[in-house]
Amino acid sequence: MSERVYFSNMAFSAYEADQTLPRKFARQLEASGLAERVKDKNIAIKIHVGAEIGYSTIPPVFMRVLAAFIKDHGGKPFFTDHYIDSRHPEHRGYTQESLGAPVLDVAGILGKYLYTKDVDFKGFKHVDVAGLINDADFLIDFSHVKGHGCCAYGGAVKNIAMGCVSDRTRREQHGLEGGLRWDASACTHCEACIGACNHQANSFNSKGDYEVNFHNCTLCQHCLKVCPAGAITLTGDSYLDFQKGLALCTKTVLDTFEPENIFYINLLISITAMCDCWGMTTPSLVPDIGLMSSWNLAAIEKASLDEIKFEKLNPEGVPEGIVLGDTGHLFQRLHGKDPYAQIKFLDEYGLGGGDYEFEMIK
Repeated sequence: MSERVYFSNMAFSAYEADQTLPRKFARQLEASGLAERVKDKNIAIKIHVGAEIGYSTIPPVFMRVLAAFIKDHGGKPFFTDHYIDSRHPEHRGYTQESLGAPVLDVAGILGKYLYTKDVDFKGFKHVDVAGLINDADFLIDFSHVKGHGCCAYGGAVKNIAMGCVSDRTRREQHGLEGGLRWDASACTHCEACIGACNHQANSFNSKGDYEVNFHNCTLCQHCLKVCPAGAITLTGDSYLDFQKGLALCTKTVLDTFEPENIFYINLLISITAMCDCWGMTTPSLVPDIGLMSSWNLAAIEKASLDEIKFEKLNPEGVPEGIVLGDTGHLFQRLHGKDPYAQIKFLDEYGLGGGDYEFEMIK
């Protein structure tokens, strides 16, 4: 059975504010039936606040439209992500004054407000659900769609599985793909790896050996990807296990809510090669596509991937010197991993098979 995905594209026929994407977004929300479900509920809106000098995260205007809609219909919204204090979302316009709702750290300022759920998939054993997610009545998963070095695609699943949990859970998920290996003979000690780490988890000791503090490390592989000498590599390459871990984690987090109390929004603009957590913005891979929303996770993820077409590739969005693969989705050609694997594992965990039909909202 096909699931409905509300879709507003970038097309317009007149220079009128009513034809711009934020206004179309407001009409999507009206069409979705969200208004009838938010009254008197505490609404956690999971976003990605970005970092450093990045500017491709969700523009505040869209968040303001969403917060106003919820409040107009009796809901109590708040925006949330992890590492709020250290990533300075106010630098990207994410403040209560600009958005119309608080911006809160999902697991508290110390990152320790958590509810642990046990899982059992290879080395993945703990889903530490962030406290504000667990305690909310309703979840809106508001994602900026982009590429991702570890799982090829970062959308609604990644926003939940990596953003609604603890460092321990992130580390266990990344560990499904493999650990880190350092080759001393190849290392030039340029320290690009040190600068790329968001968690202050790596260093060179007094002997010049590369060390990783695995208490802080989330195995995000930023150090690996920036090393110009290839001195840091993975001990394994099981991205399918990582994809399955993301789906399992997402399922575990979503089980906190009744199915009718979860809504998904994917923004498909500024679609870059890598995740916003890198704290930088590169040129878009393809032209802006629009905005989608749905009550079904697999449907919106499949629809988003289908609309990102290799035929519309902007070559400037690919780093110089990178040779794309010959087959598969654009993200597969870029990262060497099939992004549609996420859909398969979502189906395995009962989160939908990915069949969808568009309801166009103009």
